[in-house]
Amino acid sequence: MACNCGGTAAQWPPQPVVVYELTLPDGTVRRYVTHQEADAANKRAGSTGVISAVTQ
Repeated sequence: MACNCGGTAAQWPPQPVVVYELTLPDGTVRRYVTHQEADAANKRAGSTGVISAVTQ
């Protein structure tokens, strides 16, 4: 059996990156790495925004 010896195989095609967009009623759009961050920001803004998952 072949040994990978700790190397990493290149992943092709690249995996899509998911970010969470918080859209506020005034039109401001902010992007966060985790849903938890987007939710916390939304709560700080008065829980009036909409969070959606977006792939890049």
